[in-house]
Amino acid sequence: MSREKILAAIDEEISKLQQVRKLLRSGGKLVSGLSASGKPRASRVLSPEARQRIAAAQKRRWAKQKKEAAAK
Repeated sequence: MSREKILAAIDEEISKLQQVRKLLRSGGKLVSGLSASGKPRASRVLSPEARQRIAAAQKRRWAKQKKEAAAK
């Protein structure tokens, strides 16, 4: 293994450990606030109408599954 590869592996491990340290310091709150790259992402806000539409669509999916299960 070349020196550059070893240093790159060490840097990657340090980055992972720093993310774990941040997670532990925050009491576990960073998991939902980080993107895959470990950078904070903007929070998404749904309107009440959007939440209602999503809930209604999920209920329709559940009803469809229940109906198909009963038909078998």
